[in-house]
Order: sequence, then C-alpha cells, then structure tokens
Amino acid sequence: MTLQQPRLAETGREDIIVGRHVYANLYGLDPEVLWDEEYLRRLVLEAVEKANATLAELKSWRIGGKKGGISVIALVLESHIALHTWPEYRYATLDVYTCGDKADPWKAFNHIVSALKPRTYVVRYADRSSIPL
Repeated sequence: MTLQQPRLAETGREDIIVGRHVYANLYGLDPEVLWDEEYLRRLVLEAVEKANATLAELKSWRIGGKKGGISVIALVLESHIALHTWPEYRYATLDVYTCGDKADPWKAFNHIVSALKPRTYVVRYADRSSIPL
C-alpha cells in the first residue's frame, strides 16, 4: 500500500509555515535487517533524496541489550527523518517531519516502508502548518 500526501489548499499567502508529519509503528520486521546499521543508514539517505529534502547531517547509534537496536537520524534543513529499531521485538518506529512545500514526507515514508517490508504497520499523519489549510 502506498499512501499519498493530503492535498494542500491553495491560499495565495506566503507567510504560512507548511509542516507535514508522518509517523508510524512497523511490526513483523526481519531482525537481521534491523541490526544492519549500514543498510539502515543508506535507506534513510535514499529516503532524504526521495523526499526532495536537503541533508544537513546523518547520525546513527547501535544500542546493546535486549531492548537495543539501531537508531538512524537524518537532520534535514526541512526538519528530520528518524528510524529506531528493536530487533528482538521485530519492531521499528519511523518519523518523517518536513517543513515547506518542496519536501514530501510521504515519499520518504513509502520508500522506507517498502524496503523494510513490515508484516503490518500503523501510520499517522499530522498537519503541523501554522494555519488550518
């Protein structure tokens, strides 16, 4: 399933902050993939490109223990993409937040979900714009 971004109304105003936030819980993932830090870094970098966002910095961490996993965060000029994994639980969370009308968080989200192939997921969308559109 590919989700699409809700259509933004034409306002004719240039003083509006356009913020779009897509976030999800991903279930039934391959634990080996969830431990593959280099693969997850590449995946998030590809998502930055797909979203038409501008990378400022990419960071990742490997956290040990039963509740450990990998965290990858791309700081983009438009905001961020964050992926956190819990391989023991075959679970991950994904957070894509963009500001401005050029970057598309749905494209980043769909790219990552398509690559990780969760058995199921729950996705939410929040309009973070400065005025109701």
